Amino acid sequence: MQTLLTSGAMSRAGRQLALLLCSCCVAVAIPGGLAEEGCPAEPHQASRYVATVYEHQSFLSPDPLALTSREQALELMHRNLDVYEQQVTTAARKGAQIIVFPEDGIHGFNFTRTSIYPFLDFMPSPRSVRWNPCLEPHRFNDTEVLQRLSCMAMKGEMFLVANLGTKQPCHSSDPGCPSDGRYQFNTNVVFSSNGTLVDRYCKHNLYFEAAFDTPLEVDHTVFDTPFAGKFGVFTCFDILFFDPAVRLLQDSEVKHVVYPTAWMNQLPLLAAIQIQRGFAIAFGINLLAANIHHPSLGMTGSGIHTPLKSFWHHSMDSPEGHLIIAEVARNPPGLISAGNATGKTDPFHRKFLQLLAGDPYSEKDAQDVHCDAAPKSTTNASPTFNSEMMYDNFTLVPVWGRDGHVHVCAHGLCCHLLYQRPTVSQELYALGVFDGLHTVHGTYYVQVCALVKCGGLGFDTCGQEITEAMGMFEFHLWGNFSTSYIFPMLLTSGMMLETPDQLGWESDQYFLKKRGLSSGLVTAALYGRLYERD
Repeated sequence: MQTLLTSGAMSRAGRQLALLLCSCCVAVAIPGGLAEEGCPAEPHQASRYVATVYEHQSFLSPDPLALTSREQALELMHRNLDVYEQQVTTAARKGAQIIVFPEDGIHGFNFTRTSIYPFLDFMPSPRSVRWNPCLEPHRFNDTEVLQRLSCMAMKGEMFLVANLGTKQPCHSSDPGCPSDGRYQFNTNVVFSSNGTLVDRYCKHNLYFEAAFDTPLEVDHTVFDTPFAGKFGVFTCFDILFFDPAVRLLQDSEVKHVVYPTAWMNQLPLLAAIQIQRGFAIAFGINLLAANIHHPSLGMTGSGIHTPLKSFWHHSMDSPEGHLIIAEVARNPPGLISAGNATGKTDPFHRKFLQLLAGDPYSEKDAQDVHCDAAPKSTTNASPTFNSEMMYDNFTLVPVWGRDGHVHVCAHGLCCHLLYQRPTVSQELYALGVFDGLHTVHGTYYVQVCALVKCGGLGFDTCGQEITEAMGMFEFHLWGNFSTSYIFPMLLTSGMMLETPDQLGWESDQYFLKKRGLSSGLVTAALYGRLYERD
């Protein structure tokens, strides 16, 4: 792509590099079973490994605010752990070498600091204590969940990543020690294939989680495996922030990330599979993402995402969990450089390059991109308007007609769209821009260029959450971003992920090119993050 989101990665690709991407595949998950991949399976080789993620329909506490006993808490958690054990057994039969379970999958959510306490395991530091909970179950008290997870990893002979609540006592002499004398953390744990606890990560960017403490220092957790080298670890909301997500990947040897999450989808820009896919492409890594499955809360969307393809599951209808298994490369394949070569043979891409160079929009150069299309959106005769999208005040311009070039600007960011449509559907599309501080459900600075299908025919419906669309486009989307941290997002009708044909920098503009959508376009976006302005 390369807007690879680290300074080291950026040094490996010049800003003029455009990249050609390959196909995207869907994993059609069977409830409680193996995902049947939508692409022909490649032969297993030492250069590849078998990854597994499980989207879990968890058993929840009927009243997470109520106080309960440790025994009652364990009873509920063992019900979830029983499901985990079944999935490990299934994955082991398929040769899985690593499995990832979701955030909050064992204990649930919406607790208070007090009410979650019976659900917490004691957490020794795996960096100072070597411990196999399955073989040494009595070494520490209140570690029943860790013991079961350790035994699953050992029995399944695979690395296992799970999320649980943990507690660590602290002394009053510790200036950060809470008044109740303990830290409570939202924690990912990693077990090796022999059941040893090899590492843990305490979530840093909490999302309205009153039950947990923010660690005083950011964990930058990396663990090593014999089958794929180094994996980074972070959780859910962390994916939107520099620490730990981006900093982890400044280590060029970290080519894989395990990502437990409990993500509530928010269209049109931040559905779970959108941000997961965008992150994998942007960094050129394999992302193993396990989401919780509670459709009534908008929580679904898991996947095994590589730079070139994705195996994913998103279902708002099924009440059951889903296991996804895919074989992926130990070294994620490099994205193929296309440079400017496509402009020599592709009139549409050549027109894009000419627009960047300041040449007038002309039919004789664009061939099938016509100056006389009606209405003439190429001159931005269309009105600009404002509408709320993702709780932000976007400036938009309607995208009318069969072809054209439109642009819209806000606070220094100008977004452009060069497009062709084989047919014009009876739907309203708009090109939107936002350059500012997002302040609802988190505070972070974004620069966004987005082509979206509106919820209706009125301008005020642009930015609404929709999942179905009929509009087909061939397009270039670009903007003068002031960040190199840009996540590409392509979502089509029925929550289907698409892969850009090209991505990259050209004349200080970051662009996305796509032709041949498989279904109607829901969202095409370039989602930029300016971490230093949060």
